[in-house]
Amino acid sequence: MIVDLKSITDVPRRFDFVLDPDWWQDDDNIGQVLGLDGTLTCRINIVRAGVRYIIDGGLLGAFFSRCDRCLETYRRELDLNFRLFISSNYPEEAEGEVELSEDDLSVQFIKGDEVELNDVIKEQIYLSLPIKSLCRTDCAGLCPVCGTDLNKAKCQCQRGKGHIGFGKLKALILNGEQ
Repeated sequence: MIVDLKSITDVPRRFDFVLDPDWWQDDDNIGQVLGLDGTLTCRINIVRAGVRYIIDGGLLGAFFSRCDRCLETYRRELDLNFRLFISSNYPEEAEGEVELSEDDLSVQFIKGDEVELNDVIKEQIYLSLPIKSLCRTDCAGLCPVCGTDLNKAKCQCQRGKGHIGFGKLKALILNGEQ
């Protein structure tokens, strides 16, 4: 959904809509978000504040994600509120470095007078993701030797102490030690 910012005034304009599960497209299929689980309810208010615009929004729904430890797909709830500051007054291009004021650091600059709400929603979903996405807090992950999902089965690998990547270091002789 494209919103023409020229039509936004100092009176908030509200957009309420629902996105179907097939709305989410992950073209390269390598993202952490694998798709929506049901509909995604969106509530967005846009208001003009001087030369900037304030976008207040809320997203409610669920999506499928991939666990970083065991690689299994799991369902993740989404109940998100966000606030964005955008400006169509793109900083003038100058040679060298441009110094931003402290107020500019919280503003997203866009070119033109239109904002694509689909892009804003996707960005907010990605920003809501944790650094490490886990299906559960006690996820045991995969065996580093055989690849068995340790949540489902116990593997029969003989693992020594320490990380397997440092196994060759055990054979080194240090300063005459045997």
